[in-house]
Amino acid sequence: MVKSPNLLAVGGAHIDRRGQVSGPYVPAASNPGTMREDVGGGVFNALRSIARRGVSASLISLRGGDAAAETVSAAIAGAGIADLSAVFLDRTTPSYTALIDRDGELIVGFADMALYDLAFPKQIRRAKVREAIVAADAVLCDANLPTAALERLVAQAAGRPVFAIAISPAKVVRLVPVLDGLSLLFMNRREATALAGADTSGAELVEALRRLGLKACVVTAGSAPVLGFDESGVFAIEPPAPRRVADVTGAGDALTGATVAALMRGLPLRDALREGVAAAMLAIESTQAVPSFTAASFNEALALVPQAQEVA
Repeated sequence: MVKSPNLLAVGGAHIDRRGQVSGPYVPAASNPGTMREDVGGGVFNALRSIARRGVSASLISLRGGDAAAETVSAAIAGAGIADLSAVFLDRTTPSYTALIDRDGELIVGFADMALYDLAFPKQIRRAKVREAIVAADAVLCDANLPTAALERLVAQAAGRPVFAIAISPAKVVRLVPVLDGLSLLFMNRREATALAGADTSGAELVEALRRLGLKACVVTAGSAPVLGFDESGVFAIEPPAPRRVADVTGAGDALTGATVAALMRGLPLRDALREGVAAAMLAIESTQAVPSFTAASFNEALALVPQAQEVA
């Protein structure tokens, strides 16, 4: 039997609330709608998609001593992910609240994540974390970690592939000191321009990111082509139109998860990213933050994704 690859993820796993306006959004006014609560976080959402694609997964995150922590713990166990997280009984479990319009587009997101900034730098130094890194074939992290923790994590990876998620335009800059140590960074267009320091696109954006030390990167832009580059060149994949739009929240995490899982199975980035685009489409079509799918439904979505096209 072939042993499945083993991924260690370090980053956000917290309460994720999504409120959706049921009518036209009116700023500075009361808007009728619905609120749903789940367990999310960039790394955790991506990791659930990774586990569904056949990769053995472990997670190191942080949570408090409240009822929300029990909810997070149960979700990690339910996803079949080994939980190596630390618990701080005197702290509040981090949370993220997103308000979206009736079409599923983000209005505003609110992050209450002080525990990550406070405790991750010390946690990365623990022997338990070092042992988990040594046992892993690759590491996935997100910019919920402060820069000091990211620097220690990349150093301890000691040449193992390190994949990273930008999280937000405000947090992506935390990755600047470790960009040359990353195997691949996942960003959306706003995060990429915040990192590059200029509102550019295409080859100009790629050149700006390469000057910062990035070896490989994936940049999403909603329904526009997904841009990627690695040592073999620059390419783009046109995402197929979703068959229905339920909620765009989590599409980027699904793309990250399926892409990383494919890379760990040995696919080149161009082919791996096609699987990521298929997973993102399934996420957009689902009301769940992490879409459920069968092998058949995934392959059906993948068949709709065109091949990567070179970018001059």
